[in-house]
Amino acid sequence: MQVGAEIASNGGVHFRVWAPHRRNVAVVIEDNAQPESVELQPEPDGYFSGLASTAKAGTRYRFRLDGGDRLFPDPASRFQPDGPHGPSQVIDPNTFQWSDEDWPGVGIRGQVVYELHLGTFTPEGTFAAAARELQELAELGVTVIELMPVSEFPGNFGWGYDGVNLFAPAHIYGTPDNLRSFVDQAHAAGLGVILDVVYNHFGPEGNYLSQFSPDYFTAKHKTDWGAAINFDGKDSAPVRDYFIANAAYWIEEFHLDGFRFDATQNIYDSSADHILAAIARKVRDVAKDRKTILVAENEPQHVKLVQPPERGGYGFDALWNDDFHHSAMVAMTGRNEAYYMDYLGKPQEFISAIKFGYLYQGQWYRWQRQRRGTSDFSLPPTAYVTFIQNHDQIANSGKGERCHSLTSPGRYRAMTALMLLAPGTPMLFQGQEYAASQPFCYFADHQPELAKLVFAGRNQELSQFRSLATPEAQAYLRDPAAPETFEQCKLDFSERVRNKRIYQMHRDLLKLRREVVAFNAQRRGGVEGAVLRDEAFVLRFFGGGGVDDPNPLDDRVMIVNLGMDVVLNPAPEPLLAPPDGKEWAVLWSSEDPRYGGLGTPPLETTENWLIPGHAAIVLYPIRRAEMVEESLAHPNAGQPSEEKKNDDK
Repeated sequence: MQVGAEIASNGGVHFRVWAPHRRNVAVVIEDNAQPESVELQPEPDGYFSGLASTAKAGTRYRFRLDGGDRLFPDPASRFQPDGPHGPSQVIDPNTFQWSDEDWPGVGIRGQVVYELHLGTFTPEGTFAAAARELQELAELGVTVIELMPVSEFPGNFGWGYDGVNLFAPAHIYGTPDNLRSFVDQAHAAGLGVILDVVYNHFGPEGNYLSQFSPDYFTAKHKTDWGAAINFDGKDSAPVRDYFIANAAYWIEEFHLDGFRFDATQNIYDSSADHILAAIARKVRDVAKDRKTILVAENEPQHVKLVQPPERGGYGFDALWNDDFHHSAMVAMTGRNEAYYMDYLGKPQEFISAIKFGYLYQGQWYRWQRQRRGTSDFSLPPTAYVTFIQNHDQIANSGKGERCHSLTSPGRYRAMTALMLLAPGTPMLFQGQEYAASQPFCYFADHQPELAKLVFAGRNQELSQFRSLATPEAQAYLRDPAAPETFEQCKLDFSERVRNKRIYQMHRDLLKLRREVVAFNAQRRGGVEGAVLRDEAFVLRFFGGGGVDDPNPLDDRVMIVNLGMDVVLNPAPEPLLAPPDGKEWAVLWSSEDPRYGGLGTPPLETTENWLIPGHAAIVLYPIRRAEMVEESLAHPNAGQPSEEKKNDDK
């Protein structure tokens, strides 16, 4: 790397650090009873570098700046064995024995993402413990693990978004080689791994970058969490290099398959070459022939991030689709307070989200009193990550309750089916697949005074919800710094058995998604929809090559009804019409008793359509019953060919 500690081929370790406002920099080797100090030589561009001949893999070290008494960890430390306030450790990234030489990487098409927090995914909260569950996730139908941030942060627990050592895997989760092993085992199980990275701010505790240079940060912009990063101001070039090197580091040294970028709206850069575009190019370059995935969280919903570079875009693959989530939560809970106020949870919202991605692509947005989003109808469905749970949204329920506990079982099953079979890129949050009873709260282990401020700030943030602003609700909000807040969020995998019906439903839905052409095509224009009643709608997933190259026998219809039973008579909607000579039969139903449902009687009857409430039902075409009866009466009339028989199957 350009910065950090590199083991030299002829012995010793080469150190390099950017400290343009310092007169001299020394690296202090701390392994011995008497620390050894080695002066680094200044370079013309503000870097200091030099060789420490006695250092080796495992050596602990820090930097002394301008002869001061305080010692500081390496801004590019590969490991902080005692946390962010302690010494850095020299790591040899080449000793790990990889077994994924033939791993092709993962592209965005066809993926099912699983968001995972290392500290609460298993009781142990380590890379090694999480690795033991990879095969189970692969068998479920997950294809990509999205790790919440793992860079070193202060305290014994936290979400990871207050990281301060961007190159160092958090020591509470294990060693760098433990993370390498996790990725290697994931690849062996057929799973990609992408990492959530925070390039918009650093945490409030343990961040020593300004000791090396105040130019890491800028006062031109502000974030909700701290000083903004300087990507376009004075002396910003080494700062840009630092973050570009960080992205390349995770791809090269840990074989990661890409990134999810946190809150990209708070990454400010007026340069001709935006830092995100530069990072995207670097990732593709260092990955060589391996495919990679770049996903952005972007609250203003700017599609420029996923537009191709030749159109002035940044070349990312996908964006988180909050609009789908917000509509889903309103439909499931009936509540549209705070940032849900611009959503009604009605059928047209789901039809539009499935066809076009974002619902807000430049319209007025009441909650923010401004326009929200930008428009591009040419983007493929893969460009939108759809979900009904993620870490933020569960925690924002106040008590960390998951959405299955905030709605009816039928609505939850129906919404799950819609999300998992829709043509976007679906994402599950850990434990969602078996309706985990554990909450997911906001937790962060800060020093006492900072912890009080964080708790107060969190309560203030949640008070945007009218219901959570009440005194009785505030009394139930959990202290983020309390160890029990963290502990109660740890998953209990025995619930896979206790909640086996909902677990089986997720398995079956993901199997449908893999095996049915109409569900895995993920092409633009591959789905059409129509509103049937106030809370009921139909989606038709076109088989073959879509509307322009139809093969109606491959079509699948999904009926979703989030309200009470519907009698649809008349039914003047062509999307309900079966292919010629066919009728619809139930392929899958959220009301299957195996999933805890009540059963699914025929939808199309002599009374026209009878659609059960709180249900999602998938239909496929079979030979019309009267044709079968006629052929039995006249065996030689209209005898279907072998090819037609196979089509019916």
